Amino acid sequence: MKKIVSLLTVVVMMVLLVGCSMDDDSSSTGGKEKAPNDKLKVGLAMNTLNNPFFVAVKEGAETQAKEQDVDLIVTDAQNDPGKQLSDIENLLQQNIDILVIDPADSDAIAQAVKKANETGIPVFTVDRQSNGGEVVTHIGFDAIKSGNLAGDFLKETLEGKGNIVEIQGILGTNVGQLRSEGFNEIVDGTPEFHVIARQSANFDRGDAMKVMEDILQANKEIDGVYAANDEMALGALAAIEAAGRVDEIVLIGCDAIDPSLDAIRAGKMNATIAEPPFFLGKEAIDTAIKIAAGEQVEKEVILDSNLVTPDNVDTIKTK
Repeated sequence: MKKIVSLLTVVVMMVLLVGCSMDDDSSSTGGKEKAPNDKLKVGLAMNTLNNPFFVAVKEGAETQAKEQDVDLIVTDAQNDPGKQLSDIENLLQQNIDILVIDPADSDAIAQAVKKANETGIPVFTVDRQSNGGEVVTHIGFDAIKSGNLAGDFLKETLEGKGNIVEIQGILGTNVGQLRSEGFNEIVDGTPEFHVIARQSANFDRGDAMKVMEDILQANKEIDGVYAANDEMALGALAAIEAAGRVDEIVLIGCDAIDPSLDAIRAGKMNATIAEPPFFLGKEAIDTAIKIAAGEQVEKEVILDSNLVTPDNVDTIKTK
């Protein structure tokens, strides 16, 4: 009897040891498994939150995340590519399921995308693209079209002739490059348009005001100004107002942020291109949910954009 008991004891111990070994193996090689009731965890690496456009992107993402019960972590790179890389490294350590990036610089962000690729965490970009690494999708607006719309507006309003100023965005981003390219497609095809100044103001209101002040001092005749985003358009407007030249200069921006829509209503700004950032943020969360669920998404999702003037400014939905 003692021998039987001893034998049974050994058998039980062996079974327990095998079970423990299997548990250890699954925990070390199985990776992270989400319980059915776990929330989807999304990291959103913003390039800056010192700009109403990107604040609205964040707000749209937060609104949709709350509605869809998604855990959202947002970082602010303050327009510093090095800080954005550090932000993303930190996000990757926080057990996120999906990484969404709005790059500070399209070239520099490639390193961060590749780091995410190495972890196996799906990554995609919004607004600005990455010039490297593997992304599941990109969500944004047609920057060439936006530049075309701005050029066409000035061409029609000025009847195809005049002295033109172009205030460019950050040329290290695909958005900055393509909005300028689209605008200049129209300008180059308009023989009586003369570009008297073309300068980057980094998508920044303060920089644009200084740039426009210098251009105004150097040029007594300016007929039209295209600023590649509304923050720069508002900076240019401040300089134009201070010089008392609002009535003589046609000004168009891009993005349709609320302050620019107010400026259009007040007759101080002539037009902008609607690329509502709030909806871009919402679309980012919806896309993250689809990817997490294993659904197929398009390699590129282009949201609609259109011209905003005093005639339709009150019909534009920004949220």
